[in-house]
Order: sequence, then structure tokens, then C-alpha cells
Amino acid sequence: MAASRTRHLCSVAAALVLTVAAPATAASARAAAPDGLREVLFVGNNWDGTADVIRSSGDFAKIGRIDVIPDKDVRMAEINADPVKWIYFQAIRNSVGEGHDQFADDMYATPDGRSVVVSRPSFADVVSIDLATGKLNWRFPVAGYRADHMAVSPDGTRVAVSASTANTVHVLDIGTGKQLGSFKTGDKPHENIFTRDGKYIWNMSIGDVNTALDDPGWDWTKGDRRITVVDARTYQQVKVVDMRQRLDAYGLKDFSDAVRPAVFSPDESKLYFQVSFFNGFFEYDVAGDKITRMKTLPKNPATSEDRTTWVNDSRHHGISMNPEGTKLCVAGTMDDYATVVDRTTLQEGPLVTTSKPYWATVSGDGKDCIVSESGADQVTAIDFATGRKVASVPVGDHPQRVRLGHVPADWTGPSGS
Repeated sequence: MAASRTRHLCSVAAALVLTVAAPATAASARAAAPDGLREVLFVGNNWDGTADVIRSSGDFAKIGRIDVIPDKDVRMAEINADPVKWIYFQAIRNSVGEGHDQFADDMYATPDGRSVVVSRPSFADVVSIDLATGKLNWRFPVAGYRADHMAVSPDGTRVAVSASTANTVHVLDIGTGKQLGSFKTGDKPHENIFTRDGKYIWNMSIGDVNTALDDPGWDWTKGDRRITVVDARTYQQVKVVDMRQRLDAYGLKDFSDAVRPAVFSPDESKLYFQVSFFNGFFEYDVAGDKITRMKTLPKNPATSEDRTTWVNDSRHHGISMNPEGTKLCVAGTMDDYATVVDRTTLQEGPLVTTSKPYWATVSGDGKDCIVSESGADQVTAIDFATGRKVASVPVGDHPQRVRLGHVPADWTGPSGS
């Protein structure tokens, strides 16, 4: 029995190495839009509860805007009637929200372009909003008291959402909101990534990022931080990656092991990831199960070295890769810049001045890196080829996640908006 179990685990591990994949952006970023639809970028404005919809490439002009909290009065009445919900609502406002409510963390459009699904941290839920009417199709309350990052399956039918105070990831049918499964994670699940074949989900838990115990000597107080990999059909755990061990082996015992945004290479062999407090990123070899390279990016001399002043333990938060896999784009959040990095040499390009860039993604045509400037309420496009800024577009209050999706070709906003 023991030998059989060992062989089974080895076969699962081998399959995982072969199939672990990048988010489905390299191929889909350049795919033609389905008939009757146009490709767009959804920009979630976390503090004002809206999502701006802009062109996915070219001039990135604004197309329309969505109210993602049309049920705000109902939700607030529920929160005010429940002392525990009210306490958590206020805690979110005064910690991760930096004095603001968090209404739009992440979002994905449905494959038919009729709806957009949004995770709403302060309301601890995920909702589907009809793009034609602006009304809710369905609502799913997450476990605990806060919803966070999401990921959509390559076929667009399932969405995974982190329930950060419950150490749980829910996987929902994107059309109905019905839960298909869930799994447990480390403390404070954050980023989720489906593999390209849709067989696995990678979740990164970041631990307690709101305490003031930010000195490396107190890092152990931040909680259980790890990558949890599960089978995306059974939702059973198949692998855990503890970056503490890998960082120690690389000689970096004083570095945080809280994996923040991450991106896989197109050949599915390397993971590039950021960690708390670090101005740079790491390269992780999936098959070898080890960190192979480290890139330290410049510090902004104007950035305080007091770690407690860095938002949610981030120094850099946001990383993406061009479809060819030759360039990385990094959001230097607390250092107020974004930069394109050559993947072979790890040489950074120009430091493009941006105001608290919070996320990095790829334009629809794959030519530009798109960063959300949460401190300037705009999104900025940076040419992967030159590393130079090509456009900035005003959006709502505190843009964070930016995602590719589709809307009807003639859509300019919900009726009555």
C-alpha cells in the first residue's frame, strides 16, 4: 500500500511539472474577439466602486463605466445590523483600505460578453453584473469577511476567489454563481492562477500584512505563507511550495516568503514572483523546485526605508510578461515607477515614473504593459519593446486590478448609466 501511494504521488508530481502553466494571457491576448464582441480592458476602481472599460490596445480610450455596487444600500443595511460584520467592515476600511472602503478588487467578463464578475472585499462577496442593465445576476457571499484576488479558468467557465479571512478559495460557475468546490490555503490567500490546461490552480497566501511587526526578526509572526496547488476538478491538494525553504537555500534567510503577484513563462518552466518588502523579483524553476535567479531593482531615494509605511507590506506589487516571454514588466509600487526587464539578462529599462502602481498586465495586442496608477487614478501603457510610456488614461478612484475581457461590439455602458 505504501509503495502504491508513493508511486501515485510521484506520478501526480510529474504531471504537475509538465502541465503547470502561465495564466492564459500569452495566447488569448492576441486571439480574435468572438463575433459581435469587442476586446476591452476592465479597470477596477477599488475605492469608488466602479469599473472603467477601455480599449484593449491603441489609444486605450474609455468606452464606458460600470457601477459595481448597485446594491450598496442593501449591503450596508445588512452590515449595520450585524455587529461582527460591522467590525470587519470597519477593520477593512482602516487597514488594507487605507481609510477607504474596498468595493472592486478583481473582475472577469463572461465568455459571452454579457456580464462581468467582480470580487468586493468590503462586502465579502462575488457578484455578476449584467452589462446591458447594470443589475445583479447573482451574488455569492464568501466564507469569512473579505473577498480578494480571483482567477478565471482558460475556458472562461469557472472563477476562483480568495476568501482572505477564512483561508479558503471558492471555485464558482461563472454563469450561475454556484459553488463547484473549495479548498483550504495558508493564511490570507491572495493571488490565484489557473494552469493553461485548466487542470490545476495555484494559490499564494501572503499572511498578515497589516501588522507593524515588519522587521525581519519578526517575520515569523506573519503566519503560514505558502503556495498551495490543487487539482482544479477535485479541489484536492497535490503540492505545497514553501518559499521559506527555497529562500533559505538561496542564502536569503532575512527575506519574506510571502509570495505576491506572480507570472509563469510561456514554456511553463519558470515562475517569476515578488515577495513582501523587496524591490525586485525571483525566478523559480518549477521542475527543479528551486530559486534560480534574483533581480534587485533600483530604490527610489524618496521612498522611506520605514517598512511600516509601505502599503500592506508591499514594496513592489505587480508583474506581467509579454506574450513572447522575452520581457517582464514590474510595478514598483512604493518606489513610484514601472519598468520593463529583459528576461534573459534581467537588465531593466527606463524607470517610468508612475504614482503607486498597483498592478501590471498585458494589452490586447501584446505590445504594451498596462499598469494601474492607484495614486494618480489612471492606467498607463508602456511599450515592451522600448520600455517607454506610450499613453495614460484617467479612470476612477484607486484603480487596482486590470483584466482583459469582452463586451458587445456596440456597448458603451449599462442602460440608464
